[in-house]
Amino acid sequence: MKSSVLTRYRVMAYVTAVMLLVLCTCMVFKYGFEMGEDVTFAVSQAHGVLYIIYLIFAFDLGSKAKWPFGKLLWVLLSGTIPLAAFFVERKVVRETLPLVSGVRPEPVKA
Repeated sequence: MKSSVLTRYRVMAYVTAVMLLVLCTCMVFKYGFEMGEDVTFAVSQAHGVLYIIYLIFAFDLGSKAKWPFGKLLWVLLSGTIPLAAFFVERKVVRETLPLVSGVRPEPVKA
């Protein structure tokens, strides 16, 4: 597998996670303080588009890494749970890095 597949996934995982946190903050302002309705709309639209791109890249990575359906579903849904994408991304990178061509995992020192 090419390293670009993993890199694309990582970038979109972080972007999606950050946008989801921004969206949650906007929702608090919209419904809690009744302000920022236009900003909330714009952020929600941007997050929706970016999440679709995240789904495409995560599915591409999952199919190339031959993940089981349950794992793929969890990775795909992690973009909808605040903070989950940060943790899932770290785990995915640890598990997928040995599959990337040209990248060798560092030996563990005892």
